[in-house]
Amino acid sequence: MVEVAIDLGRFPRAPVSLLERAVRAALASEGVEEAEMSLALLDDPAMRALNRDHLGHDGPTDVLAFALHGVGEPVLGDVYLGAAQAGRQAADEGVDVNEELVRLAVHGTLHVLGWDHPDPAAERLRSPMWLRQEEIVAQVMRTV
Repeated sequence: MVEVAIDLGRFPRAPVSLLERAVRAALASEGVEEAEMSLALLDDPAMRALNRDHLGHDGPTDVLAFALHGVGEPVLGDVYLGAAQAGRQAADEGVDVNEELVRLAVHGTLHVLGWDHPDPAAERLRSPMWLRQEEIVAQVMRTV
């Protein structure tokens, strides 16, 4: 059984069903049949604090993901989306903010599942994780 909890926080207009579909699609793409995932949308101050406290970076970020399960255990993870940052990125990239939120939900879920990517942006966009992410995003957005 897959359980997905979504906390929209200060962003009650965010597409809760679309975000849940994104998390479920990422899990299904990796054959995960048993998982508990939470996804929370946060504002810049909250994301800045999480980013500083957990990664030592001072500034808001778009997504933070925490795998809380051990090897061989059912998937358990928390994903935090920087909703304000997602809005800025969507504007910069010329995409709908809902698509960017889906992208970040998928990205964070893939991190919980153990996927990773290189740090330089140019390399990240060609990484296997990014390519997998974009396949899932396209699949989810086709259903909108």
